[in-house]
Amino acid sequence: MQSRTPASRTGRPRSAAADAAILAATREALVEIGWSKLSLGDVATRAGVAKTTLYRRWAGKNELVVDAVAELFDELELPDRGTLAADIEGVVLQFAAILARPEARSGLMSVVAESMRDDALRERIRASIVDRQKLLVLEGRARAQQRGELPPESDPEAAARTADLIFDVIAGAVVHRALVSAEPVDTDWARAFTGLLLNGLTASATA
Repeated sequence: MQSRTPASRTGRPRSAAADAAILAATREALVEIGWSKLSLGDVATRAGVAKTTLYRRWAGKNELVVDAVAELFDELELPDRGTLAADIEGVVLQFAAILARPEARSGLMSVVAESMRDDALRERIRASIVDRQKLLVLEGRARAQQRGELPPESDPEAAARTADLIFDVIAGAVVHRALVSAEPVDTDWARAFTGLLLNGLTASATA
C-alpha cells in the first residue's frame, strides 16, 4: 500500500501511543454518545490522558474528529485483482464498509456539516482525508496504464484534473449511496457502478 502521510502539525514532539489512544477514544465516544455530546474532556478520560494533552494537539472537537475519521480511511487499500475493474470494485466495497461503521458515519457527516461555515476545517478535511485518499486513484491509474488498460497521459495538468474527477465521482457516488440514500453498496452495485465509470474513462481517453 502506498504511504499516505498525515497532515503535518507543529509543536512539541508527539507520542504515537497517546495519539492512537486519543483517536480510538474519540471514535468510541462517537458511537456511545454521539457527536453533539462528545467533548474533549470525555475523550481525555477515555484515553487516560490529561485534557491539556488534547489541546496541545487539536484546537477543538472538529479537528479531533476529522483526524479520528481520517485514520479509519487510511485503512483503505487498492487491491491488485488483475484488472482495473476488479480493483475499483474492491476499493469501492472497502470504502462502503468503512462508511457503514457508526463512528465513521457520525464523524464524517458532522464535520462536513460544520465545514460549511468553517474554511479552516474544510481545508483540514481536504488535507487529512481527501488528498490522502486521492493517492489511491493515482496508484490505480498508474497500475492500469502499466497493464495497458488505460493510455499514458503526457500532460501532467490534464492528468491531475482527471484524477480529481475520478476521485470525486467514486467518493461522491459511494457516500451518496451509503449515507444519503441509505441503500446497500453490495457487489452487484459496485460492479454496475464500475462498469459505468470505466465506460466514461474509455470514452474520454479516445476522444
